[in-house]
Amino acid sequence: MIRSVDKLISAGRLTQVQREVAGAATRQRKRVLVVDDSLTVRELERKLLGNHGYEVEIAVDGMDGWNAVRTGHFNLMVTDVDMPRMDGIELVALIKKDPNLRTLPVMIVSSKDREEARRRGLDAGADQYLTTGSFHDATLLQAVVDLIGEPDL
Repeated sequence: MIRSVDKLISAGRLTQVQREVAGAATRQRKRVLVVDDSLTVRELERKLLGNHGYEVEIAVDGMDGWNAVRTGHFNLMVTDVDMPRMDGIELVALIKKDPNLRTLPVMIVSSKDREEARRRGLDAGADQYLTTGSFHDATLLQAVVDLIGEPDL
């Protein structure tokens, strides 16, 4: 084994392997936290974003999302409004008040399409508000790219 490593070093292959590992480490995917109490919506968003190259973590309600966002590093959070334990508006407000999280882009995706609901979300600090009845997959993906760019860092 040691002689094999020596051969790799003398042939210059070991440094090449090290460069490839270092290059792979710099090509991390951007991380998105999806917070929604609806299993169907969570899975649709997770699959859509994951299939387009983003690393996706899920949270089942606002409190779960709050715990996840404080303990993990994310490039974006996508949240619903109506959820148990903590709604999306309260979650957005907490994030935007936290000095360590306030720069995290937040997108609300909700079935509430009235202007009043939209205004509440944006006033709480959401960077984007989409309604589920008015968008297709491409709309959500474009909004994500607009906020954080393409999946690879």
